[in-house]
Amino acid sequence: QLQLVESGGGLVQAGGSLTLSCTASTRTSRPYAMGWFRQAPGSGKEREFVASINWNGGSVWYSDSVKGRFTISRAYAGNTMYLQMNVLKPEDTADYFCAADIYRPYVATVAAENYDYWGQGTQVTVSS
Repeated sequence: QLQLVESGGGLVQAGGSLTLSCTASTRTSRPYAMGWFRQAPGSGKEREFVASINWNGGSVWYSDSVKGRFTISRAYAGNTMYLQMNVLKPEDTADYFCAADIYRPYVATVAAENYDYWGQGTQVTVSS
């Protein structure tokens, strides 16, 4: 079983940068893909896909809204994932969640329903 913990959220001005981290606190021998999703606070909307990465970082996928501004990566050991966010916009304000997909490790999954484990989220606020 994986336990995911996000960190790195905070308040930043538009145009600024933040780096989010997600660490799997329980190591597992099986490979897994990981992803970032976000949900605007109080929006009532479903979690929005942001970016995903397969087990070895060889395949990544981004939503159109963040492509070219955000970069997803994984540490060599594979149990920590990062999201480098540049040129942040007020519309990037949301709670950001990391997730792990243990059944499709070789693809960068975009569908939230394919993820098996979720973190508690970290808040990102971008002021205009």
